[in-house]
Amino acid sequence: MDMAMLDLFIASFVTLFVVIDALGVAPIFATLTAGASAAHSRSMAIRGTIYAAGLLLSFAFGGEWLLSRMGVSLDAFRTAGGLLLLLMSIEMLFEKRQARRESRAETMLEDEDGPEDISVFPLAIPLLAGPGSIAAVMIFMSQQHDHPMAQLVVVSAMLANLLIALILLLIAPWLLRVMGHTVGALITRVFGVILAALSVQLIFDGVKNVFFGG
Repeated sequence: MDMAMLDLFIASFVTLFVVIDALGVAPIFATLTAGASAAHSRSMAIRGTIYAAGLLLSFAFGGEWLLSRMGVSLDAFRTAGGLLLLLMSIEMLFEKRQARRESRAETMLEDEDGPEDISVFPLAIPLLAGPGSIAAVMIFMSQQHDHPMAQLVVVSAMLANLLIALILLLIAPWLLRVMGHTVGALITRVFGVILAALSVQLIFDGVKNVFFGG
């Protein structure tokens, strides 16, 4: 792997790591599966990660085609995606994102009559493969649409993140005890700052290409 491919892998990996936020998803998953058997929790983690991978891969390779059919330019999508990620980073900085996730988890637990299948919703969608991660994958893939090897690097970064997410989901109860709220909040805020910088760069690139032709 040459330096250009390594830089692309690092950029896409870091962006997706922040956007997917597996460290933030794991405590929610532990809450959703509280009281369920270890086998059920393990099944939900594996199936949810597989569904999320399938969805992200679909948008990775079919997203550009979908945009073209809708008459949306890549630069417009890049700018919109950057704005979406910027809003997400603001939520992370002020802990609004985690609060919304916890509220969703509490709502589901109130309606729960037994071990529930959460693999599709809310685990795969929107916790792992939400609007932010879909937008990030599509943006990176669109930037490399003439370079199959570079697209493979982006897909590898995405799958590596989902593998990390799966591992964290499998050890979620232990992770929740070790991290605690304070450490989790600190990590979320650091990720929020990183994501804000990345999203602003995407907005700048999209606006520059629209008005100045790249």
